[in-house]
Order: sequence, then structure tokens, then C-alpha cells
Amino acid sequence: MKEKIDINTWIRKDHFKFFSAFEEPFFGVTVDVDCTATYQEAKENNVSFFLLYLHKSLAAANQIDAFSYRIIDGEVWKYDVVHAAATINRPNGTFGFGYMDYHEDFEEFKIEANKEIEKVQATTGLIPSASGENVIHYSALPWLNFTSMSHARKFSFADSCPKISFGKVRDENGKKIMPVSIHVNHALMDGYHVAQFVDAYQELLNRKEVNHYV
Repeated sequence: MKEKIDINTWIRKDHFKFFSAFEEPFFGVTVDVDCTATYQEAKENNVSFFLLYLHKSLAAANQIDAFSYRIIDGEVWKYDVVHAAATINRPNGTFGFGYMDYHEDFEEFKIEANKEIEKVQATTGLIPSASGENVIHYSALPWLNFTSMSHARKFSFADSCPKISFGKVRDENGKKIMPVSIHVNHALMDGYHVAQFVDAYQELLNRKEVNHYV
């Protein structure tokens, strides 16, 4: 479900009109997050670390209204829930696109996500995800400890989906640190909203909810 935002009464009316005119309205930041507790949680419960930190990022994004806004035919719509359109790495070094519905319950999310991963890894090609607008574009680069990132973009395509990328986990002062790149459309949000997401994500990463995930 989605609802239309009345741009004329929207608090971000001027910001939307200003940045919508840009050829490249996206801006991005790269931050480090402490994923020590989530890494340990995944190991203790024999679950995928990737799926666990992905689920927590979706949970954080769904807490922040700005991450639910999308531009469709020049109008702003707010979705009730956003899901994941993620790159799935294959053993041969290629990847395919997979679609994963967000469920608050990790066990439910994990079951469906694993089915999608198996499907993508058993095929070749990109498998473009017919996921619609209410997704976040995710990618994982577990081989790179990056400090910045850019994305391939087709400027003739009106894109407004946030893009979140995860990098290589490194050990630092006894903690597991992971770089996270966040690119968003400036017509829909500002650095303030990205900071809200980062804070919410870090809070969830700090939380070991063993009973919830087994």
C-alpha cells in the first residue's frame, strides 16, 4: 500500500522542487558501523551474518519515513513498507539480482530470503528483479574495506530508490567494524534523515536478540 504526498503542503516542497531539477539528485556517505554483537549473534545461532545484518538494515529503514518515499511520474508517494532488491554473489564470481520481502520476524525473513538466494545462485545472468519502487537497492562487497563508493547510473531513468552497500568486516580494537555506503535521492531526504537511519541501524546491530532469531 502507498499514499500520495501533497507536495504543495509538504514541509520539503522547496527542497523537492530544487533537487528534482538536478541531473544527479543522489548524494552519498560512507560510515563505519560496529557489528560485533550481530556477528557474534549470527555465529551463536548458526544463521547467516549477511541475512542478519541485511534484515536489521531493513528494520532500521522501515523506521525512518524518508526511506519510504518514492518519486513516481513526478509525484511523491509513501509506501507502508520497503523491501530489499539485493545483489546475490555466486561462487563463480558473478552476481544476480534477488528480491526479498521484509518481515519483522527474522525467521520468516530468513526462510524466504534463502529461497531467493538459492534461486539466483542456481541460475546465470542478472535476473532483473521485478520488485517495483518500494525497495532499497542493496549490494555487498565483502572483499573490500572501502571508504567511499559511487554507483553506475542511467540518468534517463527516474530513480529514487535508496542504495545501501556493505563492505568487508575488519577487526579493530577487539570490535568488528563494517563500512556501509548509503546513497539517497536529495529530493526526498537530507543528511539528517540518513543520520537517523545510521543511528537506528547501529542500535539494532548492538542488540543481540537470541530468542527472537532462533
